[in-house]
Amino acid sequence: MKGIEITRGYMPGAIGRIVGLHGEYYGSNWGFGLFFEAKVAREMAAFLERYDDGRDGFWVAVADGSIEGSIAVDGITADAEGAHFHWFIVSERFRGHGVGNRLFSTAVEFCRRKQYRRAHLWTFEGLDPARHIYEKHGFTLVESSWGRQWGTGVTEQRFEWTYEVT
Repeated sequence: MKGIEITRGYMPGAIGRIVGLHGEYYGSNWGFGLFFEAKVAREMAAFLERYDDGRDGFWVAVADGSIEGSIAVDGITADAEGAHFHWFIVSERFRGHGVGNRLFSTAVEFCRRKQYRRAHLWTFEGLDPARHIYEKHGFTLVESSWGRQWGTGVTEQRFEWTYEVT
């Protein structure tokens, strides 16, 4: 989509804006509250404080100076458990216009370049447009169970991706 630039690395305001996008979307559509928003803020801040550009990836989708989406790849356990995808979100304004696909493609390509053999992400049942993007990029559902890791009971799902390094 024209007008959207995918930028790697932290930019001022990123934590607040991305936490806000998560809070707004998951609060209004799924009833998630303070527990979820605080968890996103804590975990994202901790990730960015220890961010290693040689191992991790963090991208934002920017339009007119405003962050409109994000995705992160945490590579700290890439060798043992696989890289971990986090904070994949696109603002309401740009949802359905290919921005999510561009962000996700960028993260998957990063994993290929790093020769990470595996990656995973946690989500929950009902996020069908996001699931379509995951599966389009080779992620498969490997686990599904009722849980409360986001503060609200949902059917949690773990998707995994594997890459054969040649």
